Amino acid sequence: MTDSQTHTSPFLVAALYHFVSLPRFASLQVPLQALCEENGVKGTLLLAHEGINGTIAGLDAGVHAVLAFLHAQPEFACLEHKESRASKMPFLRMKVKLKKEIVTMGVEDIDPNKVVGTYVAPKDWNALISDPDTIVIDTRNDYETAIGTFRGALDPKTKTFREFPDWVRRNTGLHNKPKVAMYCTGGIRCEKATAFMKAEGFDEVYHLKGGILKYLEEVPQEESLWDGACFVFDERVSVEHGLKEGEHRLCHACRNPITAEEIASPLYEEGVSCSHCYHTRTEDDRLRYRQRQHQIALAKKRGQRHIGS
Repeated sequence: MTDSQTHTSPFLVAALYHFVSLPRFASLQVPLQALCEENGVKGTLLLAHEGINGTIAGLDAGVHAVLAFLHAQPEFACLEHKESRASKMPFLRMKVKLKKEIVTMGVEDIDPNKVVGTYVAPKDWNALISDPDTIVIDTRNDYETAIGTFRGALDPKTKTFREFPDWVRRNTGLHNKPKVAMYCTGGIRCEKATAFMKAEGFDEVYHLKGGILKYLEEVPQEESLWDGACFVFDERVSVEHGLKEGEHRLCHACRNPITAEEIASPLYEEGVSCSHCYHTRTEDDRLRYRQRQHQIALAKKRGQRHIGS
């Protein structure tokens, strides 16, 4: 990251997760929340018996202070994170939540600490997914895959990660090739997805280490097999090669990423509707969304940020 990039994109974004036995997870909630607030850090961190997951953002010193606190915990001594930058603060608030799972699949007895697929470094990923003996699976949801994916990958078209196990069980043809290669945004969903696939009897299961974000950071665009942008769960909406901010915006009615062409559609109304949701919402819905959008506009005029924007 050059000095000029840091100057034009002053906010550091750190995406992290770590599967580890963490019976004391609830005791970390209050000190983590306080530390983040002290340092002007915003985002979401999830804590559970199985570890930690989340993304935080702030000025470099603040984010580094939070990461230092986490690394000081014995369970997180080996915690890894991925960094990118944002021109504006990409989160509205800081939330440290206690959860049953740090990524919700809803299948009992799946433990990535015990069984997991084989990690593949970004530099080796192209060779694996180009192998005719490999089935490539995108483990993300439909609104994510809609704006970018690896060439030749299967898209389960799931609405939530909870639907993924049923999709695998229905698609018996996945056993037709010896190798299964899986990927997701940052790597966490693949930890559980590959553990699940192993439990379902798949032998050669691989996943992209660091996820799409690490691939876009490390693999030159001219060598890339990635098409499109990568959806991220913050106000940037998407990132592209080199982890530069993408051009997508979010429809605040349905939370789908939308392109410039979709914004030009007559079905688009800021904060109210887009081509993805116009026909699934009622006029009462749109009236409610317009009222919310009006409050957002008033807050913006006062120099404030409406919490629902």
